[in-house]
Amino acid sequence: MIAGAGRVLICQRRETQAFALQWEFPGGKVETGEELDAALRRELREELGIGAVVEQEIATVRHEYAEGLAVEVHFFLVREFSGKIENRIFREVRWEEREKLDAESFLEADRGVVRKIKSGELG
Repeated sequence: MIAGAGRVLICQRRETQAFALQWEFPGGKVETGEELDAALRRELREELGIGAVVEQEIATVRHEYAEGLAVEVHFFLVREFSGKIENRIFREVRWEEREKLDAESFLEADRGVVRKIKSGELG
């Protein structure tokens, strides 16, 4: 989760991706032997062209989708980054005010964390 000035950076999946048009936080899969924070820094470089200062992990969610896909998602706080954000893979990237986050438009695995961010409990 990238946060600043009461806003959160969110990304919308493309029409051609699994879970099309749903919102998520930037990040992605961890490669073999890679630390979680290093994976996030790599993914943010690849997806958005930025160098991130990854802070503490704020949540871990294990979720199984109806399709049988099981995921474990780790959420880290990022308040500082260098470079200009470039949308390299998403349909849309935008800064959203916490109070305006709509949990139901996010990937199922993210919804509980989104509600906690919106309420001010996280981040």
